[in-house]
Amino acid sequence: MNNDTSLCPDFGGLCRHVRPEVFKALGDPTRLAILARVAGADAPLTVSQASECCGIHFSGVSRHLKVLREAGLVAAEKRGRDVVYRPVLGELAVMLRALADAIETGPAGRGSGTDRCGGDRGACCATTLGGTHGRQ
Repeated sequence: MNNDTSLCPDFGGLCRHVRPEVFKALGDPTRLAILARVAGADAPLTVSQASECCGIHFSGVSRHLKVLREAGLVAAEKRGRDVVYRPVLGELAVMLRALADAIETGPAGRGSGTDRCGGDRGACCATTLGGTHGRQ
């Protein structure tokens, strides 16, 4: 895991809340579906059980689970011949809350009324992405 934020200008502490490997893991639709399957289960799931969500071979699901595990989003435990996976989402929730707070209180969340695109905050990049920079 590379936590070097020297390449990232620190806008109000934003960079210390961002773990790129988490966003990489969440950025793939199949991994997101697998994570949702594991998180929605009543008990830890085997690779075979987790693969029921997305219609891909369990070897592909196993590779996706490895990425999720390396990002700290699932935990693996050996049970007999099987490995079971359970969600570990508490740290993700804390990270996303801290990231949202940093965005809202940092330069992107206050100031002159313009964003990095040079336009009105409600009409530029945020609306292109479907948001309003936290404004109603």
